[in-house]
Amino acid sequence: VQLAESGGGLAQTGGSLRLSCTASGRILSFNLMGWYRQAPGKQRELVASIAANGAVNYADTVTGRFRISRTNTYRTMYLQMGNLKPDDAASYYCHASAVTGNTHWGQGTQVTVST
Repeated sequence: VQLAESGGGLAQTGGSLRLSCTASGRILSFNLMGWYRQAPGKQRELVASIAANGAVNYADTVTGRFRISRTNTYRTMYLQMGNLKPDDAASYYCHASAVTGNTHWGQGTQVTVST
């Protein structure tokens, strides 16, 4: 299974971006999919996750501004980001936990937020 992120780029403060994560390979389902981010000098942190039953979870810092979703085939996951702030600038990574117990990471996509 391979994960590939896209949709990163430059946005203004208060602007929006939508990230996509495309999964390829043999996929039955994922127990959990999520977005993490890592800014320079900081630890990687969970931004949002979505479970197989559709339950979602958000970091306090993005609640109300970001929305995670995925297709029913688990092939694509999205992160709709709104009201972006400079603190949202980071490399964003897609993550998936398979029913086999294996975990997968994408290579990351950069989000830059200008003031």
